[in-house]
Amino acid sequence: MLQFSEYVPDPGEGGGWGPFSRQSLGSQPPPSPGYSDTGWGVKSNRKMSHRALIAMSGGVDSSVSALLLIRAGFDCTGAMMKLFNNEDLGISRERSCCSLDDAQDAQAVAMRLDIPFFVFNFADTFKTQVIERFIGAYQRGLTPNPCIDCNRYLKFDRFFRRARELGCDFIATGHYARIEYDRTGGRYLLKKGADQSKDQSYVLYTMTQNHLAHTRFPLGDLQKTQVRDIARTHGFVNAQKHDSQDICFVRGGGYAAFIEEYTGRPCPKGRFKDMSGADLGEHKGIIHYTVGQRKKLGISTPAPLYVCSVDASSNTVVLGEPNALYQKTLTAEHINLIPFDKLDTPLRVQAKIRYKQPEQPAILRQTGPDSIHVEFDSPQRAITKGQAVVLYDGDVVIGGGVII
Repeated sequence: MLQFSEYVPDPGEGGGWGPFSRQSLGSQPPPSPGYSDTGWGVKSNRKMSHRALIAMSGGVDSSVSALLLIRAGFDCTGAMMKLFNNEDLGISRERSCCSLDDAQDAQAVAMRLDIPFFVFNFADTFKTQVIERFIGAYQRGLTPNPCIDCNRYLKFDRFFRRARELGCDFIATGHYARIEYDRTGGRYLLKKGADQSKDQSYVLYTMTQNHLAHTRFPLGDLQKTQVRDIARTHGFVNAQKHDSQDICFVRGGGYAAFIEEYTGRPCPKGRFKDMSGADLGEHKGIIHYTVGQRKKLGISTPAPLYVCSVDASSNTVVLGEPNALYQKTLTAEHINLIPFDKLDTPLRVQAKIRYKQPEQPAILRQTGPDSIHVEFDSPQRAITKGQAVVLYDGDVVIGGGVII
């Protein structure tokens, strides 16, 4: 029977190991292990120099990450984060992460790799920092990205601090991204994963220098097809397991239904307005709408209209024609910059305003200690408050922030 380990809070503030030491870590991270046709046998020699805590979800990516780190000479321990009970949220085991089946899959891989395995119960933090932030954002007329909050508050906070408590030098995850050390600038860089179709750097932009110095992404140089090949070669039970859905705690009924069921109350109805302020009819609650939406508005108009803005203070949803969705500028707060601490002059970048959007050319300016302004070369459709804007220079993540 799997046992769930309760987390002991870190007595210090801020978490993590503190500023990285070049003497202890070297001038750059050990190279990520790459694919080889010579095989993927697990090393039996346990004379290893670094200890790593592997975030194992029960999926194929984190499982192969553990295997590759062992082969790279790390002393590995596997751990799963128990974030919620699927049954409590009405979610089937097959459609989300951290179910009992997932824990058993992760444990089976850990046993095959001959490494210790733990389950950490982080449900309290997930509830307050992910689920309740998600609900609160929609109630304020925003469109959040809970995957970013999960990385920020779970993987790179509670899990990160737990690794320190266990005496580990690094954490590792199955993200498709890369970390490199820039000798010239003396800083760690976050870069896109080699598999562009699986790149997850967008949801990792909040990583600090401390995080980057103590994190490994073993899959960064691999394609997803290679990862599955490795898992099949080693007989992993999850070699063909489906990838988890984006919002792991929302079931098939949709996020609005989840919010109303979770809070135990319906969202108040309000009014649709056009761009001039004229009344267009009743809406069923602001949580049901996001900028750019056209379907399921529930009203009839002579021409198609789209959600252009959501105003929680007046409980109104503003509708407009397609051209009203386009803007050239945005402002973001709660920023994190990676290659430097601050930006003194405008910088040419490529910007993404949502996870799956192709990057767009833009000019980045820092306007305050915790704010940036982005001006695109051409107008962008449906810039949405609450989403993240993430900035790139080629494959390098410059940083990002939350659109306001």
